[in-house]
Amino acid sequence: MKTITVLGNNSGRNAGDNAILGNLLDDFALKRSDIHFKIPTLNTRFIQDAFGKHNIKPIGMLPWNLALKNLGWPMYKAMTDTQLVLVTDNILFDRKFYNPFVNNLNAISMFAPFCKKKGIPIILYNASVGPIDREVGKNALQKVLDCSPLVITRDPNTKELIEKLGLRHPEIKVHADCALNTTIPSEQRMEEIIAKEGLFTNPIGTIGLNVNAYIDDFNEQGTINREKFCKIIAATADNLIETLGVDIMFTVSQIMDMKITRECVACSQHQHRIKIVGNCDYTYEELTGLLSRVEIHAGLRTHTLIFCASAGTPMVNISAYPKSAGFLKTVGMGDWTITFDKLSTESLTELMMKSWENREELSAQMNPIVVGEKKKSRDSVDDVCRILDNL
Repeated sequence: MKTITVLGNNSGRNAGDNAILGNLLDDFALKRSDIHFKIPTLNTRFIQDAFGKHNIKPIGMLPWNLALKNLGWPMYKAMTDTQLVLVTDNILFDRKFYNPFVNNLNAISMFAPFCKKKGIPIILYNASVGPIDREVGKNALQKVLDCSPLVITRDPNTKELIEKLGLRHPEIKVHADCALNTTIPSEQRMEEIIAKEGLFTNPIGTIGLNVNAYIDDFNEQGTINREKFCKIIAATADNLIETLGVDIMFTVSQIMDMKITRECVACSQHQHRIKIVGNCDYTYEELTGLLSRVEIHAGLRTHTLIFCASAGTPMVNISAYPKSAGFLKTVGMGDWTITFDKLSTESLTELMMKSWENREELSAQMNPIVVGEKKKSRDSVDDVCRILDNL
């Protein structure tokens, strides 16, 4: 039996993070049955309940496990008592570098030399890197890359950043986010959810929206505060309801975003035409199934955009992360982005109206590209297994 440790944001609170882990395990299971996965987590029960069909071992990172989240004995043990380490998602950045409750790069770089000494390779898998803005972050990332025989990133921005920083690095392959391979649940299960939530009763259709709690972090210029942002989103929803006659479905993919989502809805003049669904109640597969039923979707959270692409739903990116814009480019939707400095009720309404009018054409253009991206993601398994089998 081979052993792989998977590092990521695996607390269960974020549907996108859950989708990365779930699809990673599913992709490996399609090709291998001899791998045992160790998964450091703040929520061992969630990991066991959600992914227990796989050969996994959740590793607790709470204070009684002798850990301050990722800094402590559990992370050290997980990285050094294994045959290979996969670093997933966007956890290698230098923001709040010395805060173990926010930053993963510090701890991973601290334990990386022990991996190197023991001959345990660290592979960036389905990963994004950055921001890396300080020398301490650059040095820490170099320690990780010194242990890595391969980098598999989900966006070209990561490759460009590593090269721009002038770091020593192995081969870098630009593949795709494995969340693209999310499987929608059965029709029966989807109909149960739709009936329970009272969704998709409007024959004209439903438009999806998604917002994010990190408004102040995204809006560096301070021109859009939280209240103004909520009013822009609500007014846009009202415009779409009044002009097109559609209903609106807000999708919450991170539990912490529920509060600001409700604030947006509270600003609407047509609250009775708006529904909220979230990962506090539904799995990432079920949310993807619901997003497959909307006509178009606009969101801040990257993985709501990825779920839409997986399901063939055209999307608009309200640009909060470079990785979101990068993802849209990879699936042929690069022009459908609006940045915060251009965000207004008028500009967002106009872009969404244009997306609505072209939704069938956009879906037809995007779907063949997504098929290729899904294959790229699954090909990552073969790259990892070649390294694992040669250890």
